[in-house]
Amino acid sequence: MKKLTNLLAATALTAAAAAPAMAEKWDMPMAYSASNFHSATGAEFAKCVTTGTGGEIEIVTHPSGSLFKGADIKRAIQTGQAPIGERLLSGHQNENALFGFDSIPFLATSFDDSAKLWEAAKPSIEKVLAEQNLTLLYAVPWPPQGLYFKNEVNSVADMKGIKFRSYNNATSRLAELTGMLPVTIEAAEISQAFATGVADSMVSSGSTGYDRKVWESLNYFYEVDAWLPRNYVMVNSDVWSGVSDVNKNIIKGCAELAEYAGNWRAKEYTGFTLQGLRDGGMTVGPASEQMTNELKEIGVTMTNEWLEAAGDEGKAIVDAFNASQ
Repeated sequence: MKKLTNLLAATALTAAAAAPAMAEKWDMPMAYSASNFHSATGAEFAKCVTTGTGGEIEIVTHPSGSLFKGADIKRAIQTGQAPIGERLLSGHQNENALFGFDSIPFLATSFDDSAKLWEAAKPSIEKVLAEQNLTLLYAVPWPPQGLYFKNEVNSVADMKGIKFRSYNNATSRLAELTGMLPVTIEAAEISQAFATGVADSMVSSGSTGYDRKVWESLNYFYEVDAWLPRNYVMVNSDVWSGVSDVNKNIIKGCAELAEYAGNWRAKEYTGFTLQGLRDGGMTVGPASEQMTNELKEIGVTMTNEWLEAAGDEGKAIVDAFNASQ
């Protein structure tokens, strides 16, 4: 870490001392609030690039879906409406099942396992993104996903008919298999959705619940550690090809540092945000044994469905992950 930081600092000084080229401004849309640790990591990455390139490339972040809504960010980058941005990887699972590798229930339920699964999946993800005119820069996991409810829930039967916030294919399918009613809601709209009764539950990390102050509407958080989805930062490949080799190396170095910092934040933020939910008045703890067992049965169903949809490449990812255990 120290060696990387020193290298970036030295590179930044060299770049700053060089004759400045024509400056470029890169607007970077992000779906989550500025206070979210992903957005904070992205802001530091942007500053690192701006400083490191001596202002030749200035990255300006736009959190909270203020420039493009979360669901529109990837398309905006593909089509050149924005050169760079951050999005939830599994938000694209409807395009290609491989994007949902990190949302297979109960496959990778810890940060260590999440890292191993990402190592297994990364080459395939980079290949798919390249075919879509996108270049991956870095990816950071969310803390383990738990279940939020307005009222106490002790079994899958208790979930029937509850309006459930979904954000990707996996969450929509989870709702269907538990008898809940999926409602697509972007992260920036969570607080309003719960306050107005559009939804009464969701599966998400303690981080999202803390950032959106969901204790104002919800009362229970169950630590089921279902999966650790990832956010990733991508750049339009046409834009990337026009970047000098020197600046590419600086951006890659900043991305490596951001991924390291983001992973550290995710781990540290887990305990902090769960305590924040408690301080807000929520009941936080493990799910009942009955609910845990029923959810794991649903997880087996969803895993088999994903493997069928993802084909041989998906199976290779899961096999490589299992082999690393």
